[in-house]
Amino acid sequence: MKGLHVIKAGIVGGTGYTGVELLRLLAKHPEVEVTVITSRAEAGVKVADMYPSLRGHIDLVFTEPDVALLGELDVVFFATPHGVAQNLMPALMQTKARIIDLSADFRIRDVALWEKWYNQVHGAPELVAQAVYGLPEVNRAAITTAKLIACPGCYPTATQLGFLPLLENNLVDPTHLISNAASGASGAGRQGKIDNLLSEVSDSFKAYGAAGHRHLPEIEQGLRDVQPSGIAPALLTFVPHLLPIIRGIHATLYATLLDANKVPDLQALYEQRYANEPFVDVLPAGQLPQTRSVKGSNMCRIAVLRPQNRATVVVLSVIDNLTKGASGQAVQNMNIMFGFDEKAGLDVIALLP
Repeated sequence: MKGLHVIKAGIVGGTGYTGVELLRLLAKHPEVEVTVITSRAEAGVKVADMYPSLRGHIDLVFTEPDVALLGELDVVFFATPHGVAQNLMPALMQTKARIIDLSADFRIRDVALWEKWYNQVHGAPELVAQAVYGLPEVNRAAITTAKLIACPGCYPTATQLGFLPLLENNLVDPTHLISNAASGASGAGRQGKIDNLLSEVSDSFKAYGAAGHRHLPEIEQGLRDVQPSGIAPALLTFVPHLLPIIRGIHATLYATLLDANKVPDLQALYEQRYANEPFVDVLPAGQLPQTRSVKGSNMCRIAVLRPQNRATVVVLSVIDNLTKGASGQAVQNMNIMFGFDEKAGLDVIALLP
């Protein structure tokens, strides 16, 4: 049942995993009606024919992107490959629509740095400064009034939420942070690649991008934003891995305490930091999170440990890469932008088994 003041939403690039995840969540959102979904390659195809799981819930046909039509909507989501949103953004920013971009196009404020890591010229550098980084646990106030949201990446979400309390309180050496993170195969997108075949992924575990991954500058930017002034900027060693599962991210984070003799109760610190966050769950001491505990949900579950009471703090952070790591977080941002209940459309229990 939809509410009395339903907003109209559109999705640009709705054929990938983040697009169908957006449709799954928005189809049951009480305050939103999806009226436009675009795909140049699939124009004319019924959404439910491509995704039978949406039969009876989404009665739309893929269309060509039309800025005039999109601009009449209340909110437009971009679920497009990196570099695509930049092309339509200048024109769309002149319309009434508010925009949530799930790609990396507007996440990194340093345009030259973005161009280096994404190996292309930025198509709308003049708009980068207007984008609000959509991590609600840090930027909720700015998200409320934003015209353009840069929705965080999946690895950056899990990693930042895990490190935030330590860096905000200047408890650890910011120049020696490590994120050893692993993602399910859906993180690579819905495309035909040999590396993503079942026979390549199954029964195996491997690192990739170990010498440098393009989520690194996004994570470091976010970590530096929460550091107290005058502190050495955060430096992260980030090594991503591929898990033989479909959905989920497990990030194991390491940091070295600045003073191992003066350490607050880390469990209490994390519980207090996230006490009012609807989608961050700090587990009781002694419990460790699993990816299956967040599958299909917008929840991030965290555990914090100090093994043998030594100087190394270990934080475990798990999310569903397609939900809190992408489309669920985008809906969370939309809820904040339009003054809805932040949990609207997202108050779902993880799938188990």
